[in-house]
Amino acid sequence: MSAAPEYELDEQETQKQYNYPVPPPGGWKAEHLDRLPNLPRRTELIDGSLVFMSPQTKFHMRTISLLEVCLRSQAPDELDVYREFTVRLDEENRPEPDVLVALTEADTGPKGTWLKAEDVVLAIEVVSDDSVTRDREVKPRKYANADIPHFWRVEESEGLPVVYVYELDPATSSYAISGIHHDKLELKVPFDISIDLTAINKRRPAADS
Repeated sequence: MSAAPEYELDEQETQKQYNYPVPPPGGWKAEHLDRLPNLPRRTELIDGSLVFMSPQTKFHMRTISLLEVCLRSQAPDELDVYREFTVRLDEENRPEPDVLVALTEADTGPKGTWLKAEDVVLAIEVVSDDSVTRDREVKPRKYANADIPHFWRVEESEGLPVVYVYELDPATSSYAISGIHHDKLELKVPFDISIDLTAINKRRPAADS
């Protein structure tokens, strides 16, 4: 059996198949994300540049789901939980945390596409192979500069999530780590939180017959 032909795209063929948006002078702005056609579903704006996110891994997907479900069930009425929703930090930065907690009164309605930074209480990033630098360095710095009081970074270790919890030091507008959590996440801020991190792969029990 002969080997399959190697698949290559030259520059002209690539341009025919993909219509990459050309940035205007000065780069993209936050409002452009709502007007640019045919963007991938998960597109962020970082420093005026569009960032396209790669397909999620199983770990990434299940970790986001676990955090979203647990936080929504435990959050007080004045707070709401969002999944993969953008936050407008400034004109050139509109990142999309994997999970975030914001003031309920900040709800912009069913057609809203972003939240103001001042309404966000907690931003969470689950680190993936293509987002290591963004999630460990770039985004935390930007969230802190925007005075978002709480930030979690989630890493994978032996198939389970490890949660690095940070709180904002208002004197320096930077995050200080307050804990590293394995297996179980127990916190009192921004509200009482208890999450079994080992439940990432557990299915919901079947209903009693």
